[in-house]
Amino acid sequence: MTEGRLGQATTLAIGSVVVAIAVLALKGVAWWLTGSVALMADALESIVNVAAAVAALAAVHYSSMPADDNHPYGHAKAEYFSAVLEGALIVVAALVILHESWGALQNPRAPEQAGIGLLVSGFASGVNATWALMLMRRGRALRSPALLADARHLWSDVVTSVGVIVGVGLVATTGILWLDPLMAALTAVNILVSGFRLLRESVGGLMDEAVPAPTMERIRAIVAEQAEGAIEAHDLRSRHAGRFTFLEFHLVVPGSMTVREAHDICDRIEAALKSELANAIITIHVEPEGKAKQKGVPVL
Repeated sequence: MTEGRLGQATTLAIGSVVVAIAVLALKGVAWWLTGSVALMADALESIVNVAAAVAALAAVHYSSMPADDNHPYGHAKAEYFSAVLEGALIVVAALVILHESWGALQNPRAPEQAGIGLLVSGFASGVNATWALMLMRRGRALRSPALLADARHLWSDVVTSVGVIVGVGLVATTGILWLDPLMAALTAVNILVSGFRLLRESVGGLMDEAVPAPTMERIRAIVAEQAEGAIEAHDLRSRHAGRFTFLEFHLVVPGSMTVREAHDICDRIEAALKSELANAIITIHVEPEGKAKQKGVPVL
C-alpha cells in the first residue's frame, strides 16, 4: 500500500473511533430514557464498537510499518489480530446481552419515554449506517481487513438496531412487555453469529489461507496467457496477509533459453498478475526443462 493509502486508512480508523464514541453516547441516552433492555443490548454492542475501533486504529498503524530485519515480509498481518479481537469482543457482548435478556424476561416492564428514546436510537443507527457503507467501500479499495471487519460489524449493528427499534415500538404500542427482552435476545443471537463469522475469517488470514477458488482460476489463466515460451508452470501456491496477496510457483523453461529470455517471461507474468491483483507479491522459481512434471503439455 502506498503512503497515501496508508494515510487514508489511518484517517478512516480515527474516524471510526470518533463515530463509535458518538453513537455509544446516543444509544446510551436512548437506553437511559426508556430503560428498555433491548436498547441496553444495542448500547452494549456500541461499547464493543468503540473497543474494536481503537483496536483497528492500532492495527492499521502497526501494519503500515515497513519491513525490517525481524519482519522481512512486513507487518500486514497485524490487522488480523484486530479482527480476531473484535470477533472475541462481539461474542462476549452477545453472552452478556443473553444473560440480561433472561433476567428481563422473568420480570418484564414497559419502556418509558419510548418515542424520544426511539428517535435518538434511530438517529444513531443512521449515523452508523452511513459510516459502515463508506468504510466498506474504502476498506475494499485499500485492501484493509481491519477496516472491512469494522464495516461488517457496524452494518450488523445497524440491522440489529432497526430490529430493536421496531420491537421496542411494538412494546410501546401493544403493551406486550415480553417483546422487549425477546428483541434483546434476538439481537444477541445475531451478534453472536457475526462474531463467530468474523473470527473464522480472521483466523483464516492468520493461518495463511489460500485465495478463493475463482481468484486462483483467474491467476492460473493469466499465467497460461503470459507464459509463452516456457514449457510448464507448476506448484502454484497462494496466501493472504492483510492487504497483500503472496503468489509462488515454478516455471520450467527450455534448457537452451538464456537467463535474459527467462527473466523477460517472468516480468511479463508478474506485470499481468499485478494489474489484476493489487499489492501482489510474486515469487517465480525458474527451472530447466528436466524439472518438468509432465512432458509435452502446455503451460498450466
